[in-house]
Amino acid sequence: MMDRMKHLRYQTIGLTMKQGVDESDATVSRVLSILAKEHVEVLKNCKSVSRDAEIDALLVIGGDGSILRSVRELHDFSVPIISVKKGEVGFLAEINIDEADVLLPQLLRGEGVVEERSVLSVSVLRDDAEIFHGFALNEAVISQGTISRLLDLETKVSGEKLANFHADGLIIATPTGSTAYSLAAGGPVVHPRIPGLILTPINPHSFNQRPIVLPGNADVESQVTRCNDSFEQSSVSLTLDGQVYHELLKNDRVIACIHNETVKFIRRREDTFFHTLRTKLKWGER
Repeated sequence: MMDRMKHLRYQTIGLTMKQGVDESDATVSRVLSILAKEHVEVLKNCKSVSRDAEIDALLVIGGDGSILRSVRELHDFSVPIISVKKGEVGFLAEINIDEADVLLPQLLRGEGVVEERSVLSVSVLRDDAEIFHGFALNEAVISQGTISRLLDLETKVSGEKLANFHADGLIIATPTGSTAYSLAAGGPVVHPRIPGLILTPINPHSFNQRPIVLPGNADVESQVTRCNDSFEQSSVSLTLDGQVYHELLKNDRVIACIHNETVKFIRRREDTFFHTLRTKLKWGER
């Protein structure tokens, strides 16, 4: 046993699962069996990773939503993530359960690669005081409620005015998020290795307000200068990765930039981005 552990690069694993799933689930049970055979120490229900957490990696069992949640709760970005797909949406997940018996032990032995992904650091300022801060792997979205209403969003890039977007909202995305909501709103696909930010207005009222890719060292400031408040239920909100909501008031400023630390994903050695585009987005098919 000790000889085998010496060959494991990741010996102590924190485990977090899709919400509503427990150890009785077939996928979870199979993964735990594989980890037991490899003599891996498992810290179960590891939902938040602090700076002093004594784990070598975080294993996420779930779909993209579970991975996005885990990144948001990952207070120590030096801890890499291994992901096993469970669910319909698995664009970010690395391992399918039918290949876990072979691939998971390989990754635990360090036979994969560590891929780094940019993370958005997002703050809300009200009267120059920070009232909210959070992280997003995909995107931050400013929009108005469940009923689509036009907003005026005065937007600056690194202090210089870019545009006053008159639109249903604005998406500030990472390259990872370029294949998510931003793509659905007409934004470009950006390779995750390219450092950058993507600004995509949602249904802009003007044809000359189009998506734009910014340098990775830029910071974006977008201020709510006008909103249609004739409907009580149409409040303006900031949404991070479709999971965290924060209500915005007129004149609130949203500040977003690429965080100085990256999220680390443990992946197989092959470059899977273009393969993922073809297989999961059916890229290039007629």
